[in-house]
Amino acid sequence: FGNTCYCNSVLQALYFCRPFREKVLAYKVQPRKKESLLTCLSDLFSSIATQKKKVGVIPPKKFISRLRKENELFDNYMQQDAHEFLNYLLNTIADLLQEEKKQEKQNGKLQNGSIESEEGDKPDLTWVHEIFQGTLTNETRCLNCEAVR
Repeated sequence: FGNTCYCNSVLQALYFCRPFREKVLAYKVQPRKKESLLTCLSDLFSSIATQKKKVGVIPPKKFISRLRKENELFDNYMQQDAHEFLNYLLNTIADLLQEEKKQEKQNGKLQNGSIESEEGDKPDLTWVHEIFQGTLTNETRCLNCEAVR
């Protein structure tokens, strides 16, 4: 597959993040949607979870192929930055989930016959936000007096 160890390390870390893995596996059982990075990830996680052997290899061909189609930064055989890939993957999944929620709301509104504007039209938070969103704080402390700024 080329130099995909950046991808492998992120996928392994995400698979062993239980809340994330459970949400991705739950996504797999939803009615089939068009192929996306999230559907490919759910297929990959499902293959890992249903593997009968305790050790082995599951090639992420479909996932890597989809990643390369969606983002030209990863469409080569060069080594990439795992941090950049993690950010891209989580942001892409969150965007997909937000778009799906938006589509569901629009379909529901059209069926009800009433179309009202959203309050503030803020994007809905997804399970990606619930799991990974936090607050970043910085603190500068003097090495001599230990005063904090």
